[in-house]
Amino acid sequence: MKGKTVKESTITSSHLMLIKDSGNFIFEAGKTIPMVHGGILMTLMDEIAGMVATKHSGTQVATACIDMQFVSPAFAGNRMILKSSVNYTTKTSMEIGVRIEAEDMKTGVIKHTNSCYLVAVAIDNAGKPTNIPAIIPETKDEQRRFNEAKARNEERLKKRIKN
Repeated sequence: MKGKTVKESTITSSHLMLIKDSGNFIFEAGKTIPMVHGGILMTLMDEIAGMVATKHSGTQVATACIDMQFVSPAFAGNRMILKSSVNYTTKTSMEIGVRIEAEDMKTGVIKHTNSCYLVAVAIDNAGKPTNIPAIIPETKDEQRRFNEAKARNEERLKKRIKN
């Protein structure tokens, strides 16, 4: 099976956060500011990672593992910018990296809100794991992400064997 480059399956998308996406509120300078639910951001990350994994593998996928960090809050009215790509592959699974940034469209200020690593397993029509193309890192940054993802994968395997 021929490998694929990172750019072949990279996806960037954006979403406008609405009041319906919020629940908690911050009170700042006499204003009530609606914060976006973390679950909304988790859903967006899982969806874009699934698209990247499907694009890379050419088959359906299932999310097997999520490692997520919330860095700063997002608010209703923000444009969420999602950047996602394959970091590392094994025979049947891949680690997808997702980064979310929030843009305050009134000021143009962009801030990092979330980062996430998801492991997706490619599955065939019988629901069994199936082989996928290897990822081919081309740039120094892609190689760094590949090496870091490989180390995370080895740690996950150690924990699984231990348990």
